Amino acid sequence: MAFMEKPPAGKVLLDDTVPLTAAVEASQSLQSHTEYIIRVQRGISAENSWQIVRRYSDFDLLNNSLQITGLSLPLPPKKLIGNMDREFIAERQRGLQNYLNVIMANHVLSNCELLKKFLDPNNYSANYTEIALQQVSMFFRSEPKWEVVEPLKDIGWRIRKKYFLMKIKNQPKERLVLSWADLGPDKYLSDKDFQCLIKLLPSCVHPYIYRVTFATASESSALLIRTFNEKGTLKDLIYKAKPKDPFLKKYCNPKKTQGLELQQIKTYGRQILEVLKFLHDKGFPYGHLHAANVMLDGNTCRLLDLENSLLGLPSFYRSYFTQFRKINTLESVDVHCFGHLLYEMTYGRPPDSVPVDSFPPASSLAVVAVLESTLSCEACKNGMPTVSRLLQMPLFSDVLLTTSEKPQFKIPTKLKEALRIAKECIEKRLTEEQKQIHQHRRLTRAQSHHGSEEERKRRKILARKKSKRSAVENSEEQPVKHSNSNNSGSGASSPLTSPSSPTPPSTAEHAPL
Repeated sequence: MAFMEKPPAGKVLLDDTVPLTAAVEASQSLQSHTEYIIRVQRGISAENSWQIVRRYSDFDLLNNSLQITGLSLPLPPKKLIGNMDREFIAERQRGLQNYLNVIMANHVLSNCELLKKFLDPNNYSANYTEIALQQVSMFFRSEPKWEVVEPLKDIGWRIRKKYFLMKIKNQPKERLVLSWADLGPDKYLSDKDFQCLIKLLPSCVHPYIYRVTFATASESSALLIRTFNEKGTLKDLIYKAKPKDPFLKKYCNPKKTQGLELQQIKTYGRQILEVLKFLHDKGFPYGHLHAANVMLDGNTCRLLDLENSLLGLPSFYRSYFTQFRKINTLESVDVHCFGHLLYEMTYGRPPDSVPVDSFPPASSLAVVAVLESTLSCEACKNGMPTVSRLLQMPLFSDVLLTTSEKPQFKIPTKLKEALRIAKECIEKRLTEEQKQIHQHRRLTRAQSHHGSEEERKRRKILARKKSKRSAVENSEEQPVKHSNSNNSGSGASSPLTSPSSPTPPSTAEHAPL
């Protein structure tokens, strides 16, 4: 049922995970206030940049909105007197730049809607909650048994995916959650195949996949309904968070976090790896593993959001694995993301940076061995192990899983082929992006090296040596020429040659490298 309109032709499907960078380039003083001119860039291409103008009050408004995180962000303080002085404005400009740098260095904040709207109003001006509510309301006109209880505001990190608490009218005590999501840049399925696969999701039965109660799609988005779990996700357990709270409040600066016990790590890790292997064997692309996509049901983990790959949505950790050219398949993406998840389960927090140079002490050396195989410098450089290889590692190989539920997920052959082609397209876009980032990094390093003080000194020394060598060669050439001129009147009929004359420097030596 096409309950939503198809997106306009030529609509740009932005990858919201591509990092934005911002440089406060200049300031201009008007009669009563100062405006700051900011150059914003998406990704590595300087051509994909634009200017915005912001007042201090705009920064203050952004900062107030980010107070939900509980973070102490370094916004320069207000000043009522002398705030138009040149020195003060220059100092404030540096302070605002530092403020933006701190926000953009935080993985959660850099992806949040508040920052995107501040830096890129042209692409993020829409009210996505209102759009989702309109589309959901259109759907319920023909499905009157469902009823929206309330929006679950900002419980997820995605800008274009919204959630609503639901109920069935004749079962008012049962709580459900509806998710609505727009298309992403990796949607390569045809409209028909996309809608068929979305509608197949409720038929997927697996002990470690969270069941979908209802699913439908149009050419532009998808709507799914699941049972609402009061206990929340694995990330809620680790961060001691309430499931209904906003994502920024829950996870950006948690007051209490706690790593899991070793047996929990072993059991949950084994369950997650088993379901990843099941999906890979089925040819179903995933690529969206993180702690908030793992629902807890007693002592059982169940994977969420299988629809994300069908919608073409980018991964939560995409800005990490695009830096490493060996993480170039969806299986290697899942394995790398599993490393992030295992780190959070072990230490109660995400790693400060990736790759990880050294790991803190853990409850078992077997845990560190898996982390090293997925997050270390060597692993990121040389490639990820397979899911099957992780299952054979000592941390998980002795875990006994007891479940009577038989996995079932029948995908028609035609749709399997469509999934295979879509998976290859997703991996191709990833590979191309990694190649561009790698080339940009090499060029930046070369330019930095060429412009360094040490390199300039080296070039000066080489130039002086070359100049001295040329002078010596010229002085040796003069006596030879004088000797040749004395012999020119000897009456010899053949021209004289001078095999001992110095050979001119090869032009190849001076060819640009």
